[in-house]
Amino acid sequence: MRDLSNYRPNVGVVLFHADGRVWYGRRAGTPAPYNWQFPQGGVDEGEDYEAAARRELAEETGVTSAELIGEIQQWVAYDFPADYGGSKQARGWKGQKQRWFAFRFTGEEAEIDLEQHEEIEFDAWRWGRLDEAPDLIVPFKRETYEQVVSTFAALLI
Repeated sequence: MRDLSNYRPNVGVVLFHADGRVWYGRRAGTPAPYNWQFPQGGVDEGEDYEAAARRELAEETGVTSAELIGEIQQWVAYDFPADYGGSKQARGWKGQKQRWFAFRFTGEEAEIDLEQHEEIEFDAWRWGRLDEAPDLIVPFKRETYEQVVSTFAALLI
């Protein structure tokens, strides 16, 4: 089994629209073509993973109207590339280990506010197909997104 002790604990969120599409945010300051992704972020010490996922979703998108519909209970990990500068929170870690959550959006689109938090992660958003995700994300996260898509595809049925 892979040693994940030097991986930053993190959560990721796939937000499903009632019609099955998923929410994508365009990372602020990240050049195309790999600049669309799902909300994600670090877990505070002692924080419950679902609570962390809801906090990150609210901070990055403004969304609080969401019901839990799925979860990947084991860690999904990726390594940072050798030349990765990353955020100050990511420095010193080999990569990130993530717990992924799927929520169904139950609010109105007016609730989506990318400027909800002082640190703006996304500068645009859109709804799209779940299976688009691996082609939109930076290559070093592609395998993670393939696993997330494979797991959460069952929620589309």
